[in-house]
This record gives sequence, structure tokens and C-alpha cells, in this order.
Amino acid sequence: MDGIEIRDDRVAGRLEAVADGEVVGRIEYFVLDEPAPALVPVHTVVEPAHEGKGIAGSLARDLYALAAREDVVVAPLCPYVVRWAARHPEEAPAADPALLRAAKEWLAAHPGRF
Repeated sequence: MDGIEIRDDRVAGRLEAVADGEVVGRIEYFVLDEPAPALVPVHTVVEPAHEGKGIAGSLARDLYALAAREDVVVAPLCPYVVRWAARHPEEAPAADPALLRAAKEWLAAHPGRF
């Protein structure tokens, strides 16, 4: 993934992959405060011209690394991130089921957010 920068736009709730100043992929997420702090990825998108280059996997890896640096967990609702985490348990600790339920409830209560 030469030339790809991963950056966190916390205000917008996006972890972005940027190439030549253009966002070529992103994970959209929200921050859950209760019952415990967590990053909750909801969607992963890679622009069609950049598919197959490992961008989605790099975004997922960076999201888990970001969570570890902030001492919070990832509660994945995004199907891609769920699959990625299952393939990389050493990098992606499983979230508590109660936390996943709380994340789903938050998402249902904010239908226009994503």
C-alpha cells in the first residue's frame, strides 16, 4: 500500500485512506460511551478504482491499533470488519456481547447517522 496514508477524522466519524490527497477508502464509525468506551465501525467503503489493494484490511488494522492506543475496544457492526477480526484474532480482540448489543441499540436510535 505505497502512498496510502491512514488518518482519523474523529469529528466526522471516519477513518480514511488517502492517496494523492484523495480519500480512496474509509471506515465510518461512531464512539460509544456506555456501557464502556468503544469504537463502533458501521461501514467500510473502498472506491472501485482502488479495490483489491489491501486498503480495507489496512483500515481495519489501523482501527484496532487506534483503539488499543486509546485503551478502548472495537465493537464491530460492519460486516467487513467482523470478518477481518475473525481472521486476525491476535490483532482484534473480541468485543463483549453486551457492548455489541449496546452498539446496535445506539445505531437503531440514530437511524439517520449512517
